[in-house]
Amino acid sequence: MNLKSLRYPDLYHGRLGKNYFEGWYFKLVDGKMKNAYAFIPGVFFSSVSEHDHAFIQVVDGTNKTYSYIRFFPADFSASKDDFAVDIAGNSFGRNGISFNLTGNDEVIKGSLQFTNHLAWPDTIFNPGSMGFYNYILKMQCYSQVCAMDFDLTGTLDINGRLVDFSGGKGYIEKNWGVAFPYSWVWIQCNHFPKKRASLSCSLAHIPFPVSSFKGFLVGLYLDESFYKFTTMNRSKVEVIQKGTDVIVHLKNRNHSLVIECETSSEDFILLNGPRGDQMVPLVQENLQGLVHVTLKENAGGRVIFEDSGRCAGVEYGGEQMMVLD
Repeated sequence: MNLKSLRYPDLYHGRLGKNYFEGWYFKLVDGKMKNAYAFIPGVFFSSVSEHDHAFIQVVDGTNKTYSYIRFFPADFSASKDDFAVDIAGNSFGRNGISFNLTGNDEVIKGSLQFTNHLAWPDTIFNPGSMGFYNYILKMQCYSQVCAMDFDLTGTLDINGRLVDFSGGKGYIEKNWGVAFPYSWVWIQCNHFPKKRASLSCSLAHIPFPVSSFKGFLVGLYLDESFYKFTTMNRSKVEVIQKGTDVIVHLKNRNHSLVIECETSSEDFILLNGPRGDQMVPLVQENLQGLVHVTLKENAGGRVIFEDSGRCAGVEYGGEQMMVLD
């Protein structure tokens, strides 16, 4: 295990058990919001050695296509000191990505640069977005928000079609551990028209060494101000089902936040995720969601921010009732 990764969770941790996965999620949307992609590089180790492999997942949220491209485990490498991952000559990091990819009818060439980052604020005692939970070993699944928001420049040739991402926005997250949680809700959006704002919302029913608990990590950037609602800072959460979507009510000491999703069933794409000793079709993801956000002060009820964001990433996974109230 890379001990430095405990303090800097963006980094590759390394295999922690017989069944183990680690993957980074890059959500990239062009300036006109006509192209929404997710690229997911990662590695999976199984108790059954023939299932070991590296992978790159390619999710086209606009055209609703998906590819899962396998590589030999030896094709995967990662820096111990920097957020830098390489799979067979395809590189991924905090400052950009570079593709020379051919596989499963996917041919992607080119590179993108990432600048003007907004990161989840942390400290040595509460590293990354999960805080002190990063220091607790043997949890089923860990999560890290690597970049809440950044600007894109560059062009990718995707299957013979040039996609110019310049002027667009990006987001990076990662997960690692044994398997995904029992159930989860994930909402992300950084395409709000009124001001620079970025939302990351994760709620999950999480097994723990003795029992289990409902955990959540929710952060909202408004320009340079950051509002945090998490299990660790003793915020309160209520999740209400509305049709096939959810409304999330959150409250900390000073502020209240309401997140309301709108999705269409035909926009969901089935992705692979870790379950047992294999990567299997498990994750229903949508890159075309709409999210309504309202942030208020508790004292007096003043509305600080109210807006609707497009190209929202939305996942509803597992036994969803386990995260509903």
